[in-house]
Amino acid sequence: MDEQRLDGNAVGGLLGEIFPFEMTSAETACAGCGATSGVGAAMVYAHGMGTIVRCASCDNALIRIARHNGGGMGQYWLDLRGVAYLKIEEAT
Repeated sequence: MDEQRLDGNAVGGLLGEIFPFEMTSAETACAGCGATSGVGAAMVYAHGMGTIVRCASCDNALIRIARHNGGGMGQYWLDLRGVAYLKIEEAT
């Protein structure tokens, strides 16, 4: 197994820095193959240049995240082109 390949739960901390809700339980639909699953069921590749969340069915890049900490303020670059939709359940 690739040392940089993890399950989708590995991206929970990074997504928690961006979104105010639990993203690993959010449902995604892949724009490539149409498969639906929770973000936590996706495959994650994390390395120094950024993090890529891929569809477990077809390996399509669902979410790309890069973090830049220059100039005193951190920035996140988020690309969701591989997601047809993202369904987030309201907290009760």
